[in-house]
Amino acid sequence: MTAAKKGKISSAELSSFASQVALILSAGLPLYDGMETLAQTTKGTEHADMYQAASQAVNETGSLYQALKRDSRWPEYMTEMVGIGEETGQLESVMNNLSEYYTREERIRSAVTSAVTYPLVLGVMLVLIIGVMLWKVLPVFRRVLSGMGVAMNGTGSSLMRVGSVIGWVVLAVVALVLVAVLVCAILLRTSAREKVLSILRRLFPPFGRLSMKLASSRVASVLSMMLSSGFPTGEAFRLIPGILSDTEASKRVEGIRQDLDKGEAFADAVSRSHLFEGLHDRMIRMGVAAGREDQVMAKLADMYEEQVETDISRLVAIIEPTLIALLSIVIGAILLAVMLPMAGLLTSMI
Repeated sequence: MTAAKKGKISSAELSSFASQVALILSAGLPLYDGMETLAQTTKGTEHADMYQAASQAVNETGSLYQALKRDSRWPEYMTEMVGIGEETGQLESVMNNLSEYYTREERIRSAVTSAVTYPLVLGVMLVLIIGVMLWKVLPVFRRVLSGMGVAMNGTGSSLMRVGSVIGWVVLAVVALVLVAVLVCAILLRTSAREKVLSILRRLFPPFGRLSMKLASSRVASVLSMMLSSGFPTGEAFRLIPGILSDTEASKRVEGIRQDLDKGEAFADAVSRSHLFEGLHDRMIRMGVAAGREDQVMAKLADMYEEQVETDISRLVAIIEPTLIALLSIVIGAILLAVMLPMAGLLTSMI
């Protein structure tokens, strides 16, 4: 019976698990002994019951594939790849490939998380600083100036109003953006995920391009692994949509599968889908001609991963100075609105 889902296992932990199983196999240890040792070392951890259940199932069936299939918390993609490895006698190679794949996934996830977290923290700081300036600092200066007999009219009064207006406008805009980001983050974890992603791709073209490159990297990585394991190409494209979060990319992959079912050549079907860039399509054709499709796909996976990380860094590099510039402008406007009346007072006293 399939176990109920209690919590998603991270890419880092999946990579570690695959690496340890590969190590067990390379050392020539019986799989059931290795899994029992692995279960012992994970006692007290969040997913200790998963490892224990997998160890018991391997001891009963002698099959890691059957063990993973019993628990729905293990990703379907990993489970199917383990089954392929057992059928072809290349389980060690498959587990090493899976470890590399999930390591790549963890790097991309970390890059995306960092790219979102830093601007959010900076945005919250921006809201807090401007809020304090408007609610606490500016009223104090108004009272001080009034107590010193400075008339709040003319240029000084206008500047103070301008500073306040700029502060409130920027505060409202940044606060709305932060709320929108938080709402999107929440909705992405619900059934409305696809609609939210579709809206984001339409509103922000860079997000759409980044999402497609990420999908291309994953497709290339999976194809490299499957093709090197002797997995049928058509069957590989059946499993790939399950690991993609981009609906558009999933449709393109499904289109490739349908073209392959119609007897179209692999390179032609991939080229027609526009899943990869034109130059990369030519690389795939050369790889097919040389019988090295898996190696070409591995190279493409690395190239697209680098592009994703570069694009994320570029977006962060744009967002960070923009927020800092906004903060500087608002604080400068507020301080200017306060200091000019003070300067006028000092001039009159002299």
